[in-house]
Amino acid sequence: MKKAVFTLAMLLIIFALAACGKSTEVKTEAVQPDQALQLLKNEKAGEYLADPQGRALYYFKKDEAGKSNCSGDCLANWPAFTQEDFAVPEGFDKKDFDTITREDNGKKQVTYKGFPLYYFAKDLQKGDVNGQGVKDVWFVINSETAFE
Repeated sequence: MKKAVFTLAMLLIIFALAACGKSTEVKTEAVQPDQALQLLKNEKAGEYLADPQGRALYYFKKDEAGKSNCSGDCLANWPAFTQEDFAVPEGFDKKDFDTITREDNGKKQVTYKGFPLYYFAKDLQKGDVNGQGVKDVWFVINSETAFE
């Protein structure tokens, strides 16, 4: 009798532990596919990072790590990328993305390797990369982007 109770108790413990393990897996945060950044390709720009809607993301060569140097009219033409919950495509590490608080308006802006990310106001539809190379200081982001 004791052996049967012991065996039953062990089985219950095993099932309880297995159930706990599964509940941990279920609780891991998953980002919806419609919130994932995309890696798109263009003849002019090559591969580039885009938001979930396919809008290209840019960096400004005159920025510094952790600081935006684009404000006023610049920010009107180059709106800040502010989405905080997103997955990243293969070839990118989520740890390379963070946020800064902008000095001009106090809003958060997403950064890649410390550098703020922007849209270009003249990119009107998915796949547009009209901002690539503008004034030789605006460039799309890809996994090989090296900041100077």
